[in-house]
Order: sequence, then C-alpha cells, then structure tokens
Amino acid sequence: MTMNEVGESSEEYPPARRGARELAMEAVLVLPNVVKLLVRVTRDPRVPIKRKVVLAAVMAYVVSPIDLIPDFFIGIGKLDDLIIVAIALNHVMQGAGREVVTEHWDGSEDSLDLILSALEWGAEIVPEPLRQFLPS
Repeated sequence: MTMNEVGESSEEYPPARRGARELAMEAVLVLPNVVKLLVRVTRDPRVPIKRKVVLAAVMAYVVSPIDLIPDFFIGIGKLDDLIIVAIALNHVMQGAGREVVTEHWDGSEDSLDLILSALEWGAEIVPEPLRQFLPS
C-alpha cells in the first residue's frame, strides 16, 4: 500500500475481487509450504502421536478408491475428501499449537492465517457428534 502526499492510501477500498483463476494460482503456490508444514509437524515430537495417527488415517482414506461420496459425482465427489482432510489437518494443527505451527511455516503469516481459518471452517461445518469421534 502506498501513501499519497496527504497521507491517504492510494489503493482502492474495498480491494477488487479476485477471480477464481487468481485464487487457484495462489492456492497452487502455497501448496508446497503446506506439504512441508505437514511433514515437519508430523515429525515434531511435541505433537501428540494420536493426532499424527488421525492424519495418517485420513491420508490413507484420500488415496483409497473407496469414498463416502463417489468421485464421479461432479462437484460433490471430492467434497467428502476435502472436508475430511480439513478436519484432520485442523485437528493436527490444534494438537501442535500455534507456536509449533508458526515455527515450521515457511510462508507469510497472512497465508498461514488464511489456511488455518479455512481448516477451522472446514472442521466447523461437520456436525458436533461426528467431530467427537476424533481422539483428543
């Protein structure tokens, strides 16, 4: 953001909406940092083993050909995978704690905040009775 002579911001407010293509490119660019974060967090001894087991089970589910909602249903076929991954990642990140996650993150703090918010949202859309099956 740049300031003009009067001290006002020269950027427009609210910022212009970004298109799906631009958002997809940002997601692709941040994906390597997310993968590195997951590897580092799962190797960190401060993260409870039960949380790591949940993540391993979810990754096995994602690569498995058996799904709750078959992938051939366009639009919703991958939705179960995304929600389950969000729940597991959120569970692991909560078990690790913000300090450990931040320590292992290579990207910007803003992108980490965005990712953690998305994971929390993904976990929140699942009914509470189902979330209670996760080990603490």
